[in-house]
Amino acid sequence: MSNLTQNLKDSAAVAFVALLLFGPFLGLQLGDSNVGNLTLSTRPGLLAAAVAFTFAARMAILLWHDHKPAPQRTAKLTASVVRSGRFIAPGLLILALALPLIPGVENSYIDLGVLIMTYVMLGWGLNIVVGLAGLLDLGYVAFYAVGAYSFALLSENYGWSFWECLPVCGILAAAWGIFLGFPVLRLRGDYLAIVTLAFGEIIRLVITNWVALTGGPNGIDGIPHPTLFGLSFSMAGGPGTFAGALNIMPTPAQRLDYLYYIILFLALLTNWVTLRLRKQPLGRAWEALREDEIACRSLGINLRNTKLTAFAIGAMFGGFAGCFFATREGFVSPDSFTFIESATVLAIVVLGGAGSQLGIVMAAMVMIGVPALLQSLQIYRMLIFGIALVVIMVVRPRGFISTRKPTVSLGKAKIITADMISEGHG
Repeated sequence: MSNLTQNLKDSAAVAFVALLLFGPFLGLQLGDSNVGNLTLSTRPGLLAAAVAFTFAARMAILLWHDHKPAPQRTAKLTASVVRSGRFIAPGLLILALALPLIPGVENSYIDLGVLIMTYVMLGWGLNIVVGLAGLLDLGYVAFYAVGAYSFALLSENYGWSFWECLPVCGILAAAWGIFLGFPVLRLRGDYLAIVTLAFGEIIRLVITNWVALTGGPNGIDGIPHPTLFGLSFSMAGGPGTFAGALNIMPTPAQRLDYLYYIILFLALLTNWVTLRLRKQPLGRAWEALREDEIACRSLGINLRNTKLTAFAIGAMFGGFAGCFFATREGFVSPDSFTFIESATVLAIVVLGGAGSQLGIVMAAMVMIGVPALLQSLQIYRMLIFGIALVVIMVVRPRGFISTRKPTVSLGKAKIITADMISEGHG
């Protein structure tokens, strides 16, 4: 009974705060009178509904915490999730490989798949820094921008193709990752987040104001699209084009499918390299750094090299993704590399479960795919999407897949559940 009373008081307090916040926005409405003057009207019904919904939502969250599953049941659920992941990952891979080949699939779905896999690749790159090394990076979009503008400038000034610029973009982004890593070697937590956030904003301001090099706010256009063994995907057809070489009619789907398989290859490459590195001494050093930096130092691990490699490798994959973004759009501008991009990628990593490769795929499908599929709901789609994210984070506060499995163990590897992590045992 005491818990119920406390929950009611807590929910009432939250509802009162909601009343103060929603009052000016939902309770009042400006309008035009017949004579051209502004009028002020009230909407008590809408305000009451919003406050009541807030009260009910807070009450539901508190009741969930009071009656959430016991640790034993959570461990069983975790084991079932791990077993099902063995089938979900191959299923998603087969679906990704076969999507453009399915008859009747519209180009809009293929384009959505390209966008989702771009964010999957960015999420896997940031997961090296945040999920494996435990370094909170809020400026990841800077490396994305470095890759995109490197390709744009090299193609504009020297005529380099996409495949020639791709490794160069990754190397340049990795160099900037090392450049960022040196000043933040002694920073952790919130201080590290602030510095990386500033770094991302510095890069955006540089490409905005350095008009002579980057075109400033106008950006750079005319970026070439990728070719297949020298064959372009031009709609004109004829010699030197993909359609002309195969003697078929050129269609927009041909270039779109090619872009799809390029980003799929780059994403799978990112995943393969990450999984391989996790089993190497470098990957185990990242995980040790994530768990306890002091203990990591006491074991003789070089913290400087460990942090710099995490920043560099994560930035390299961000540079690859930026290079692909530039060739896909054919145009780059500073508006594409704002803080909201870093926040979206970080949200994908956190929602999927820091350190989980499969979880990031699922989170990218939810974060990017669901809003795109709800376009017909117009203004209500973001409200529904926001409520869904709140529900997910209440039910799964550590992401879709919150388990950890040590890469090295004495005997049989023990799966570390979210309960053990929250108690400080993992």
